Amino acid sequence: MTPVLECVPNFSEGRDPAVIRAIAETIGSVPGAKVLHIDPGHSANRTVVTFAGAPASVTEAAFRAIRRAGELIDMTRHHGEHPRLGATDVCPLVPVSGITLDEAAVLARALAERVGRELNLPVYLYEHAQPDPARRNLADIRAGEYEGIAAKLSRPEWRPDFGPAAFDARRGATVIGARDFLAAYNVNLDTTSRDLAHEIACDVRTSGRVIRFPGGAEKHVPGTLRAAKAMGWYIPEYGRAQVSMNLPDLAVTPVHAAFEAVRHAAAARGVRVTGSELIGLLPLGSLLAAGRHFAGAAVGAEEDRLLDKAVRGLGLDDLRPFDPKARVIERLLGKT
Repeated sequence: MTPVLECVPNFSEGRDPAVIRAIAETIGSVPGAKVLHIDPGHSANRTVVTFAGAPASVTEAAFRAIRRAGELIDMTRHHGEHPRLGATDVCPLVPVSGITLDEAAVLARALAERVGRELNLPVYLYEHAQPDPARRNLADIRAGEYEGIAAKLSRPEWRPDFGPAAFDARRGATVIGARDFLAAYNVNLDTTSRDLAHEIACDVRTSGRVIRFPGGAEKHVPGTLRAAKAMGWYIPEYGRAQVSMNLPDLAVTPVHAAFEAVRHAAAARGVRVTGSELIGLLPLGSLLAAGRHFAGAAVGAEEDRLLDKAVRGLGLDDLRPFDPKARVIERLLGKT
């Protein structure tokens, strides 16, 4: 089987089309690397680019994209809703076919070493590429964000894995790793309250919330989902709040289960879910599973009808038209 590697870098620019286009063109200029999807977010001020291809081509394109983003994005002027560390905030390598997660991790470490050495940029490893379990979680690495990275770099336990332990005001730092497929998925609420969205996120995310009592006692209350990270935010361009989620294990928590969990938690707080938003791409099986969930016994195995049921059930066209055939990774790679 021909090895296919996916890369899903997140760049800290979602408002300037010229910058986004320049980075995407840099990726697409590498033979063997195919840009599959570009998803900019104005309020998040962040763009997610999905590309895939031969492993050597993908890692070369990732290096060039990180270099180009550092040339074009000035973090001293960056403001947005999404947490971030640098111009290229995070750059994960994801095995698609013919390559293992362990092999992707080796490539991620080589890419990180090259970025640190040639671009003189602080680089942290995360997820499967990070040998230290205490430093694998992206949220822990990103804690304090860009504004806190100078102090973080000065702490021995948070020295970067590669590159200088020195603050780069313009580019910040970057995080490179290897992971399995992750769905970035937002559920839309009929409220403008960030606080309500945050409470609903705490209701469903695996980590839940910590309740603090007078006198200093604490109680941890886990969320209802087994494999979900979530936060609540307000998106002015949509005029509504969202529960923004990362679903790192779709076998444990599929997209439709996350949607239903948020819908129930929102209803308990007097809030209605109006639909949802997919950032980037999904495997075909995830949308078909959602279609079967919403169709019940009414629809058999006809693929197009199941995709339609998924779009309608999840409300994926709530904010803008949604074409499932353009958001399925296998189809974009020509594998279905």
